[in-house]
Amino acid sequence: MKLVSLLISLFSVICVAQNTYTISGTVSSENASIPYANVYLENTKIGTTTNENGYFEIKNIASGNYTIVASYVGFKTEKKEIIVDKNFKNLSFQLINDQSLDEVVVSGTLKAVNRLESAVPVEVYTPTFFKKNPTPNIFEALQNVNGVRPQLNCNVCNTGDIHINGLEGPYTLVMIDGMPIVSGLSTVYGLSGIPNSLIEQVEIVKGPASSLYGSEAVGGLINIITKSPDNAPTVFADSFINSWGELNVDAGFKAKVGEKATLLFGTNYFKYDNPIDNNNDNFTDLTLQDRISIFNKWDFKRQDNRIFSIAGRYFYEDRYGGELQWNKNFRGGNEVYGESIYTSRFEILGKYQLPVNEHINLQFSYSDHDQNSVYGDTPYLAKQRIGFTQLVWDKPLRNHDLLFGAALRYNYYNDNTTATINADEVTIPSLFVQDEIKLNDKQNLLLGVRYDYDNRHGSILTPRIAYKYKPTEDDIIRLNAGTGFRVVNLFTEDHAALTGARDVIIEETLDPEQSYNINLNYLKRFYTKKGMIFTLDASAWYTYFTNAILPDYDTNPNQIIYDNLDGHSVSKGLSLNFDAIFATGFKANIGATVQDVTQTEKNITTRQILTERFTGTWGISYKHYPTHLTIDYTGNVYGPMRLPTLGDLDPRQDYSPTWSIQNIQLTYDKFKNLDIYGGVKNLLDWTPNKGNPFIIARANDPFDENVQFDNSGNVVATPDNPYALTFDPSYVYAPNQGIRVFFGMRYTLK
Repeated sequence: MKLVSLLISLFSVICVAQNTYTISGTVSSENASIPYANVYLENTKIGTTTNENGYFEIKNIASGNYTIVASYVGFKTEKKEIIVDKNFKNLSFQLINDQSLDEVVVSGTLKAVNRLESAVPVEVYTPTFFKKNPTPNIFEALQNVNGVRPQLNCNVCNTGDIHINGLEGPYTLVMIDGMPIVSGLSTVYGLSGIPNSLIEQVEIVKGPASSLYGSEAVGGLINIITKSPDNAPTVFADSFINSWGELNVDAGFKAKVGEKATLLFGTNYFKYDNPIDNNNDNFTDLTLQDRISIFNKWDFKRQDNRIFSIAGRYFYEDRYGGELQWNKNFRGGNEVYGESIYTSRFEILGKYQLPVNEHINLQFSYSDHDQNSVYGDTPYLAKQRIGFTQLVWDKPLRNHDLLFGAALRYNYYNDNTTATINADEVTIPSLFVQDEIKLNDKQNLLLGVRYDYDNRHGSILTPRIAYKYKPTEDDIIRLNAGTGFRVVNLFTEDHAALTGARDVIIEETLDPEQSYNINLNYLKRFYTKKGMIFTLDASAWYTYFTNAILPDYDTNPNQIIYDNLDGHSVSKGLSLNFDAIFATGFKANIGATVQDVTQTEKNITTRQILTERFTGTWGISYKHYPTHLTIDYTGNVYGPMRLPTLGDLDPRQDYSPTWSIQNIQLTYDKFKNLDIYGGVKNLLDWTPNKGNPFIIARANDPFDENVQFDNSGNVVATPDNPYALTFDPSYVYAPNQGIRVFFGMRYTLK
């Protein structure tokens, strides 16, 4: 009997083994086959790719129930539930184009348009781009955007600003949801408090946008667009930690409140409290930080789908950098050097479409920024309040797309320095008009002008013109020209004024800067028969500045001298972005910028300090669908830049070497709603102390107690100070943070 049972069992196994089948079918889109599409059985390692005719076969599949997946870059992934048995028939997948390749943008013209139809070139970066190199804030996330460079300005407290096409941070306007609330004080520390998990997309316009956005948009603008509650995940969380001890946590949810309201809540927490001194100067290589940011956004359903949304954000940070033995008992004293900054900030912003037949939107924002800081024994206490509101009327008329706007900006600023004896309080009214004219099916012409009145500087007029020519569906030529203006904010201009022994000298009443810019852009897309997509985006620009306000480090090493340049400043260059999408799960984006930024005064032309001649960025990704693994290799490279040394005896390099920061990441996404990722940042372990005897000047004497001066105020070389230096931490061009390993998890419930 046992022998019979054994034979029956063996026969059953053989029969089952013989009952295997072949899954076959086609993958296509709009009746065109898709070659090299990925087809695989979910939660298995079994899969294949389609051939040149879009046909696939997966052999030796046992009978049963399966989920089969077809995916291809540029198309939405499709899944099907199938039963594999003797009655199984061929499958047919019809993939739908993923419209994310044609993003909607608003920053170029203040209205939502398809990116390819915008007369103003706008670069768009989605969360997918930023996930390739996870960072705790938007400031660091921009390091792999071509032509954009987050610049650190202090070795001690790690302040920073964002350069676009070689222009200093104050020339870049940073907005949240189109509102210019990241301004003045917040451009120094506030950028680190914007969590990446709440970002829907980031739009970047290179070149002046003052005709729409006013002061500060001289070099370009960065518009951080937050998620809409309707489109956000129900629950999301993202957290990572690295080998230096940095911890970052993002979490949030959305919920319906009644029948007409949807809210989105998000919070970000970042902590780093592990003092590291790898360059052995007794100063922290990376600033210690304890930061929390809370965000809440509401969308309300209204009649006729009219818009009403309101959002608020609160941000608090305790930041410290300095000598390793510093603690809060030394705050503000002259025994142990430390830079301690407490930042408290809140923002409110909203958009309301008026209940009228015309398309008129009211936009408003208010921010309150309170900074309590000490730099050694120098206190810096500052408050800033910015209120902004504007009405925008969008009026299409046959071949004209008109836009009318009226804005009012209130700015209050006060600090405890001699530069602000009385609070600086100003209200600036503005009017602007724009007309985009459709000349024919291939040509558009955009004309715009803005008028601002500032009682400190009088009337300011900023016109612009843009021309778009689209000879084919895959070719676009754009020519933009315009003017810009900027009003100075000294703390934003150069944080080094507070961090060392240099005195700030303002030699005259500073007039607003003016710029004249022309930009030529060409965009081309290629499609191959094998389903590959290539995009080429090239630009050339030229910007001429009058009344440029540039800090002079060179005339006197103990001073930073501000005045309007008696001459002119020029920024010119070429930029190229190349994106490639392959059918095999491989993607690549490569960018390069060559630029020349100079200032000419008294017929002498010099290179702008801390500005590289060339830069390159890249991101290379490959997804292996059967194993659910994605590998991302990202990086940048920067050419030499002139550095702020302290005189002829300073032994530090006058120019930085060519340097690069490179990162690699692996992501595993087999689990439903959960991604697990990890990798290595700064693979080359590059830090600026390599090749230099020291980075911070006189780190052993931060209060200059043993520095001797002559009658003219110049430092005298002594045996204790052979290089005739004073304490100065502004010699910085790259992060001091070396190689590190990171690990994280990301959960999303849609």
